[in-house]
Amino acid sequence: MVTFKGLLIIISGPSGVGKSSVRKTLMEKHPQLNLVYSISMTTREPRVHEVEGEDYFFVTEQLFDSCLKAGNFLEHATFVGHKYGTPKQNVDKLREAGKNVILEIEVEGADQVMQACKGDKGLLTIFLMPPSFAKLEERIRGRRSEADDVIKERLTKARNEMELTNKYMYTVINETIEQAADEIANIISKKLRNR
Repeated sequence: MVTFKGLLIIISGPSGVGKSSVRKTLMEKHPQLNLVYSISMTTREPRVHEVEGEDYFFVTEQLFDSCLKAGNFLEHATFVGHKYGTPKQNVDKLREAGKNVILEIEVEGADQVMQACKGDKGLLTIFLMPPSFAKLEERIRGRRSEADDVIKERLTKARNEMELTNKYMYTVINETIEQAADEIANIISKKLRNR
């Protein structure tokens, strides 16, 4: 019998900060934390290394809009012309089974979840910061997956988002993927011990 409902762990931060890399390393290195990744839906095309049903559910605008209309998202956002959303039912099911669910989401979506889950003792919010804005720009440009105007839009948005760290319980600077993953693992362990 599961004694505790699982945690709802938000890992957010500006685009290009390394959320996916840190989350994957965290899950690989710390299996004892009983972590599962909540897969979001998106209307954007997959990047080269992304896998359907593992990184995202890549869906049409029509399917996304019908899920939105039906109230099936815990959070949703439009970012540089593409829609993203977290299917609510999946998250609830996993938490009820005692799993600690990671939402790796943009700042706008994180804000919606924080509003919707106010008072939830299992909520844990972490803002992932780059070591510097220059480093962030280097990472975003290094992807070579987007046009210059999209990159500029991402950078402007990132600069604004980096002002919002005070909304989160913890801020972790991503100096290296390993260090950031270990720091987040310590935060999660502490939360699990203290509930």
